Amino acid sequence: MPKKILKGIVVSDKPNKTITVSVERKYQHPVLKKVIKSKKKYSVHDENNKYKNGDKVSIIECKPFSKTKKFEVLGDSK
Repeated sequence: MPKKILKGIVVSDKPNKTITVSVERKYQHPVLKKVIKSKKKYSVHDENNKYKNGDKVSIIECKPFSKTKKFEVLGDSK
């Protein structure tokens, strides 16, 4: 199975070697047919503490670094 690749915006960079990325997705409600936006936050491994708040990044699924960190930064997403 291929690894998930998601795009989002960095919302926190306080912990060492970790950033929090907010990923937004849109989907259509099955009954109401209305387009709904939902956001989810992911803890992401950032080895060099390179990314700051507001940066757009791509993240990829990887082996778990900790209980909540299961993604790492793939690179900038322009």
